[in-house]
Amino acid sequence: MPRPVTLFTGQWADLPLETLAERAAAWGYDGLELACWGDHFEVGRALEEDGYCEERRALLARHGLEVFAISNHLVGQAVCDPIDERHRSIVPDHVWGDGSPEGVRTRAADEMVRTARAAARLGVSVVNGFTGSPIWHLLYSFPPVPDDTLDEGFADFGRRWTPILDAFEESGVKFALEVHPTEIAFDLSTTRRALEAVGHHSAFGFNYDPSHLAYQGVDYVAFIRAFGERIHHVHMKDVWWSDVPTPSGVFGGHLPFGHGDRYWDFRSVGRGRVSFEDVIRALNRVGYHGPLSVEWEDAGMEREHGAAEACAYVRAVDFPASSSAFDAAFARDDTSGGGS
Repeated sequence: MPRPVTLFTGQWADLPLETLAERAAAWGYDGLELACWGDHFEVGRALEEDGYCEERRALLARHGLEVFAISNHLVGQAVCDPIDERHRSIVPDHVWGDGSPEGVRTRAADEMVRTARAAARLGVSVVNGFTGSPIWHLLYSFPPVPDDTLDEGFADFGRRWTPILDAFEESGVKFALEVHPTEIAFDLSTTRRALEAVGHHSAFGFNYDPSHLAYQGVDYVAFIRAFGERIHHVHMKDVWWSDVPTPSGVFGGHLPFGHGDRYWDFRSVGRGRVSFEDVIRALNRVGYHGPLSVEWEDAGMEREHGAAEACAYVRAVDFPASSSAFDAAFARDDTSGGGS
């Protein structure tokens, strides 16, 4: 069976879910990956209101849509980050509280535990998200960063996330980190260290998104080969980067997305430089059968046009793995017996 093609609703939180569901169905999607912001999926209501999860599913079903995963990137970011005023704009008021950094981190961790339980009530087994990082701001090592500072950063991540992952396991839900700059894991090397920091916890895996790896120069297909058994969800998002020097490099020059001086920028799926042919072949090889979820971002394209085009592109590029060698018909059948 083909993989379901879904749309991540995080970039569409300005639209009521009913409106977005109607449009997504018209664009050809099989389902929605519900973000835990806007009115798309509310953790508190899922846990406290009888019938809320059934109503969400019924709303989607009216438009022929399903849900396979929810996402709580924004709250997850606050679990490990050094907290500042920027976080106030992305977390719910009850997580922000009085804004004291340790209080925000503690309440964010509690909310991620609640998210696991809410996912279970909705009947999905994957929550995608971010972890935040206490050491991302130390990425460029000057003044030199001592090794023990980095070691402590990964240890801090392990201490904060292991109890959350225990709660995920108890709920029968996987947490899928979107490996991404600003997170504890942003390439293959840091992903290995993050896994070690949580003791290769069975509830910890990945929401694979090649766009966040490719422009860094990271081998995004090798990521699938290395961590395939822990890929619980896939984002289909593209990225473009320049072959010639630009005024701003890989760090972005503090320029907004879409600025003409950028070295890289996100593009609608199929219009960047990610080889989705190679991605699909690698996903087939590791046996991934879950949804392909379009995370639509392109500063140069009207988003409804882009969402419809992206759905069609993903359907066209996806294909099932072969169940036999292409030349199997020529193999000698030694069980057929001898001649005359």
